[in-house]
Formats: sequence, C-alpha cells, structure tokens
Amino acid sequence: MAEQEQADRVLGLVTDPDMPTQVGQRTAERTTDWLSRRTNERWTIEVHCDPLTAGHNTSEDLLDSVDAHRRERNWDLAICLTDLPLLLERRPLLADVSTKRRVALVSLPALGALRTYHRTYQMMTRLLEDLRQDSTERRPPVGPVHRVQHDGPVDIRYTTARVRGWLRLVSGMVRANRPWQLVWGLSSALAAALAAAGFGLFTSTVWQLGDVLSPLRALTTTVFALALMTVWLIAAHGLWERVGRGAVRDRRLAVLYNTSTITTLSLGVACLYAVVYVVSLTGALALIDASVLGKMLGHPADGAAYARLAWMVASMAMIAGALGSSLETDAAVRQAAYGYREERRRAQHAKEKDQED
Repeated sequence: MAEQEQADRVLGLVTDPDMPTQVGQRTAERTTDWLSRRTNERWTIEVHCDPLTAGHNTSEDLLDSVDAHRRERNWDLAICLTDLPLLLERRPLLADVSTKRRVALVSLPALGALRTYHRTYQMMTRLLEDLRQDSTERRPPVGPVHRVQHDGPVDIRYTTARVRGWLRLVSGMVRANRPWQLVWGLSSALAAALAAAGFGLFTSTVWQLGDVLSPLRALTTTVFALALMTVWLIAAHGLWERVGRGAVRDRRLAVLYNTSTITTLSLGVACLYAVVYVVSLTGALALIDASVLGKMLGHPADGAAYARLAWMVASMAMIAGALGSSLETDAAVRQAAYGYREERRRAQHAKEKDQED
C-alpha cells in the first residue's frame, strides 16, 4: 500500500514570486482534481517559487530552467507561471509547450487583469492535455486564443489576437504591479498629503474656494493634482523606460512598460487620493461645526458643502503629496509600484546605469 502511495504522479509548478505564486497556490487543488478525474490516477502538485527565473527574459530560457527543475525533482510534468510579458513578431505570446521535455509555461500578463485564477486554470488544463498528448475531448481554443503546432523544441504555441491581445497584456502587467498597494508603499507622500489635508481643514480660504468652484473646475483641479503626482513620480525616480544600451532593446517592450507604468501609477495615485478624500471628509464632519462652516460660506452647510470642502482639501493635499514623494528613495518607489520581477529588472538597470556613470 505504501509503495502505491509513493507512486502518485507529480505536477510541478515553478512560479515567479508574488502574484504568480499566489495564482499557482490558488489553482493547485482545482488542477489536481481535474488531473485525477481525467487520468484516473492520483496526482499531487508541488508549487516551487523560484526567484532565479526572474533572470530569464525569453521563453526558451524559462523552459530550460523549468526542465532542469523537473529533472532535479523527478516531476512527471512541469509548468512555469511567470509575470514576464513575452512577445512574438506581431502579437503577445500566451503559452509555450515542449512535449518532448514535458514542460510548459504561461505568461500571466497575457491572460489579462480579470478572472486571472479562472483563466489560468483553463490555460493549465489545455497545456496538460498537450503535455500528456491527450487528443480525446480536446477543447478548441476560444476567444482571442490561437493554438499553433510546429517543429522544434517548442512544438505547441498559444498566442492571442492582436488588438485584444495587446490590451489584455497591458492590463495584466498593471495587475501584476498591484497599483492598490502604492498607497502604503509611498509613506512619505501619504504623510505629506495628510499633513496638508490637516492644514486645509482649518483654513477658511480653502473652505470658501471649495464652495465657489464649479464642478468642472473642481474636477479639473483634481485631474491636475493626480497628473502632477504621477508625472512627478516618473520623472523624479527615473521610471520612464528608454530604448538602447542599459535598457530594453525592443521598442515594443519599452512602450508596454511605459504604458503599464503610467496606468499603474495613475491608479495607485487615484487610490491615494481616495484615502486622503475619505480622511478629509471624516475630519471635516468631526471637527468643523456646521454653524461655523455655514457662517463662513454665507449659506447653510449641508452634506454637499462638506463634500466640496473635502474635495478641495484632498486636491490641494495631493500636490503636497507629490512633493513628499521626492523624499522616497528610488528603490522604495520601485518596490511600491511594481511586482517582484519588474522591480528586480528595473533595479538591475539602475545598477548598470550607476556603474556606467
């Protein structure tokens, strides 16, 4: 009986740190159940987080690394989950399969930002059908996914449609960067913004300005403050990707990285603005008496007056937050704005640039 238990087959998942590891752990049990039902065999899945894969930049390098892990750990099959964006000549690469070596990889950003766990599970089951060379009940690719077979070390390749595929890739890269975590990563910017908000709450001029601004001008002020902080972060901390020596060599990758950076920071700064707005509104309601505010504004202070006040205070505070972000180190900003692989890639480029200088 013990020998039979030891004969369970093993699927290895080699994952990048951060989001790929989370995805692998969340989908492991479901994938195990699918494999057991499909093969009538007992399967276990080993999730191995390997930061060394962050040093690879091509599908072939990643598959070589995964194959080494498979042979070293005596896995039956192995799949790599990476947050590295992989590009072909005209479209993004979604997955590669080497049936001879029994290894495959999935580029998670190409799956998009929505339903990541479900899409990963669906992609992994397709790859497992390929690795097992199971032609029974093979499901045809759906939506923007295309399956191509050809000769060579990588004999099966999954790609996405051009326009929809590029949009999915950018959104997936943004999700891997976790823009919502930017709020807590930029502690100096948050502290400066909250300090400015505290000052604005007790300044009558700010009360009056917020009350007289039209909705259009108030919105313009907010957009200006958010854009200023986003541009400030990019410029002050060298987050703009350039093509050439010491940077990416593919212009398409530079465009992708810059687009994902702008989107990530814009969303992160918007989250920071939401936090400052809620704090400002709460502070105004708790600290400013309605009669005092109404006397200063010249009309009764209702809920809308408090909302306009908090809106103006938060917009002003974001400008101070942009200045406060200058106190953050470049490394701290990269760590707050990017996932593990992208943060390490940019850190390496920064190190190379410093050595050249």
